[in-house]
Amino acid sequence: MVREVEFVKKNRKSLKHKFSFAVRNPGKVPRYVRRLVRDAWLKTRHRGDHLAYYQAVMKSDTARNPEAAVGSQTHQRWLALGKMQFDYLKRHGLRPEHKMLEIGCGNLRAGRLLIDYLEPGNYAGIDISPDILKAARNTLAEYDLESKQPLLELVADNKFVLFPDGAFDVVHAHSVYSHCPIEVIEECFVHIGRILKPTGHFDFTFDRTEGEEHHVLHEDFYYRTETLVALAEKHGLTAVFMDDWERLKHHQSKIRITLGGSPTTS
Repeated sequence: MVREVEFVKKNRKSLKHKFSFAVRNPGKVPRYVRRLVRDAWLKTRHRGDHLAYYQAVMKSDTARNPEAAVGSQTHQRWLALGKMQFDYLKRHGLRPEHKMLEIGCGNLRAGRLLIDYLEPGNYAGIDISPDILKAARNTLAEYDLESKQPLLELVADNKFVLFPDGAFDVVHAHSVYSHCPIEVIEECFVHIGRILKPTGHFDFTFDRTEGEEHHVLHEDFYYRTETLVALAEKHGLTAVFMDDWERLKHHQSKIRITLGGSPTTS
C-alpha cells in the first residue's frame, strides 16, 4: 500500500499520540478541547444513537462554517477537494447519462460539479443533517444549478428507502463512513446492493489503520481494510481497495463495492 506504514499504524486515541500532537500543533489544541467538551455533552444526550449524535455535531459545525463542517478549513481547500472527487469519478467512467447518488452530500463540495456535469435529474444527494442541506441549497443557488433538477433529501438511516431497486450506476460517499461505527457501515452494506445497477459501483472513503481499530471522540473511526472487505463479503458484495486513490495522498483511503466480480481499479 502506498501510504507510509507508520502513518496508518498510529492510534490517535492513545495518550502518547495526543501529547505528541499537542506538542507539534499547539494552535490546534483549543479546537480539540472544544470537541472534547462537546463530545462529553452529546454522549449524554444521544446515548447509543450515533446518527443523532453526528447530526448534532454537524449542526454545531455548520453554524460555525458550512465548508469547515464538511472538512475544508479554507474555501480553496473546499474547491480543491471537490475537484479531486469529481476528477476521480470521471476517470473511473462517470458519464453524463449515469444516475448517481451521493451519500452525505454535505454542502455540495463535489456535488456542484457533479450536478453540472450530469444530465438533468441524474444527481441525488442525501444527508442526515438538515443544517448542511440548507447550505447545499445555497450552493445550488450560488452556482445557478437549480435547472439541473438535483434531488436533495434528508435521511435518518442507511436503508435508502427513497430509491427503487437498481436505481444508480454510481454511488459515492466521501468522508461519511470515516465518521461511523461499524454497525452503521454494516447497515449501508445490507441495503446498498439493492439500489445499485448490476454494472454499478459504490465508492466510499474511510480512515485506515494497520494497527488497533479505534475511534476519536466518536467522530473519527479507524478501520483495517480487511475488516471492511470481510464485512462487505458477508453481505454478498465484492470490495476492492483503490490504490490509485491512495496515490492522490488524500488523508483517507477508498474502497469500491460491486455486486460481483472484480471491480476495475484503473
